[in-house]
Amino acid sequence: MFQYEEEAAIGEDREDLIQLLTMRFGSMPPNVLEAIYQLNEFETIERLILVAANAPTLKTFLEELQEGQGNFKIVGERFNPIEYIQKSGDENEK
Repeated sequence: MFQYEEEAAIGEDREDLIQLLTMRFGSMPPNVLEAIYQLNEFETIERLILVAANAPTLKTFLEELQEGQGNFKIVGERFNPIEYIQKSGDENEK
């Protein structure tokens, strides 16, 4: 892949990430958009796309965004949307 093709693909992945976040959590604050636009590695962006698709809250995504590069596992109660929904439902019933 040529460098300009790689840069274009990374740009498309950034836009996909932003669109996914917007669909799930609403409009993004400027500092989040800036952090996403500074990403320049496929692996990191792909990891964050998976996180954005699976994180039950924007807060969980933002914590992962702060992690930077490296290995990851999308496991644990932080990524359990059912528990999050149940907790939210319990709070609304009070």
